[in-house]
Amino acid sequence: MNFYQKALALFPYTQSVRRDIHQHPEIQHEEIRTAKIVADTLQSLGMPVKTNIASTGVLGLLEGNGEGPTLMIRADMDALSMQETNDVPYASKYDGKMHACGHDGHVAMLLTAAKLLTEVRNSFPGRVLFLFQPAEEGGFGALRMLEAGALEWVKPDFCLGLHLWNEMPVGTMIVHGGPIMAGARMFEINLKGKGGHGAVPHLAIDPVLTASQITVAVQSIVARNISPLDSAVISVCMIQTGTASNIIPDTALIKGTMRAFTPEIFETLSNRLVEVVEGIAKAMGCEVDVTLGNPILPTTNNDTIAGLTKEAILEILPETTIDEHHQTMGSEDMSIWLDKIPGCFFFLGSANAEKGLNYSHHHPKFDFDETALPMGAASLASAAVKILESK
Repeated sequence: MNFYQKALALFPYTQSVRRDIHQHPEIQHEEIRTAKIVADTLQSLGMPVKTNIASTGVLGLLEGNGEGPTLMIRADMDALSMQETNDVPYASKYDGKMHACGHDGHVAMLLTAAKLLTEVRNSFPGRVLFLFQPAEEGGFGALRMLEAGALEWVKPDFCLGLHLWNEMPVGTMIVHGGPIMAGARMFEINLKGKGGHGAVPHLAIDPVLTASQITVAVQSIVARNISPLDSAVISVCMIQTGTASNIIPDTALIKGTMRAFTPEIFETLSNRLVEVVEGIAKAMGCEVDVTLGNPILPTTNNDTIAGLTKEAILEILPETTIDEHHQTMGSEDMSIWLDKIPGCFFFLGSANAEKGLNYSHHHPKFDFDETALPMGAASLASAAVKILESK
């Protein structure tokens, strides 16, 4: 089957599913309506389905022709807690909720890929496990599904996933082995000083000034502790303190994130963050408590599966430009699955500047060129068959 031509024929279906989900966004672990659409579709294709895994997760199993490996394909379903400002017929109907990262497209593409693969199920060995995941956006959806036994029904041998990517134009993809997205670790710094009047700061212990010194100083950690040939980021993203313009407060709260591609760099960032923060707090006379969150692993692809994925894409989309080197400091809990199952997570360019569809992910005007949808669905189906037939 020419998967891309078939996906083009199914485009009205794919688009309608995407737009329906976009109009009805559901945030982490509340994806009830979306999960029902998924489960109903998979059941209509004759698959056995499991639902309500770690809240709203859905699994569907497609049997191929005879013995062979199991390939899992994953899509995330959750929206974000933010207000959409797009003026389009399919804009969000829910105040304060929006699909601003493309997960509506991910669901639509994987359901379309399920239709494509169902039509050719007698032509490939093994089976395909379709996994629709809640709560990618900070809700530990992959971890919760894993802990709930999502891989115990049928143990996958390989896995696949893709992400629409508005940092690149339609017609381009990022596919390669090794790390493709950074790991992430959140941090929280609680400072306690001594409040007072802004007119007599010498009688107070100022947590605002301390927080300011810390914010500036942590930027030196990457600049002076990590090799310029390596990649790392520390960003302070939130400071909360104070109630009035003439009152020095008692406390200050700092929150932020660190990003890296290796455990060794994470360890350096974590250790130095604590040392720098505690040192400055002590020098300024503040008490301090530093909390480091559990790290999210880097999203790391298997070289062999990434190579097969690239081959499959070029067979159906020979004009596609594939970047085999790009990495991003963004993070993804697809890393949880890739840590357990060798696989490939790739990016599908979805921006179109001429149409004004080039706002970044998590922006209130985020939207993407829907011509990417058939490309993504066909790429998933083609890669699935290629991987299953190669083993």
